[in-house]
Amino acid sequence: MIHHLTAIICIRMAAKGGSETEDQQKLRFQVELEFVQCLANPNYLNFLAQRGYFKDQVFINYLKYLLYWKEPEYARYLKYPMCLYFLDLLQYEHFRREVVSAQCTKFIDDQQILLWQHYTRRRTRLLQSQAEQVQNQTVTNTNGQSQPQKT
Repeated sequence: MIHHLTAIICIRMAAKGGSETEDQQKLRFQVELEFVQCLANPNYLNFLAQRGYFKDQVFINYLKYLLYWKEPEYARYLKYPMCLYFLDLLQYEHFRREVVSAQCTKFIDDQQILLWQHYTRRRTRLLQSQAEQVQNQTVTNTNGQSQPQKT
């Protein structure tokens, strides 16, 4: 966490003196990508809340700035799209206040795991269903050629 913020601060200070170099832009992109994805972890949000980051207006403004990650040209780099949901929630003071509670964080974490389990099961069933449909649509004749199945 401290590494993220230190890197971000250094990049911002360097950029104030003029335009960013290409290397600075790449570094900022990487740091912001990593930071935004960390927001998918409710325990990390709790960590930030307990240390008072969500009471700091500069940090809150930074979270607002990071909303550009919702744009398709940036969102395509995300491995954990749930981070965008939490980035949206962090725009609300009520959520920032509640996430300081370990009980709230545990609830969010549990719900997130249930969502992933449901998605995984649903995805598996969908893929199995598609495979069965393809298998049922094709019948191999004695010559080894595929022909559509007659109904």
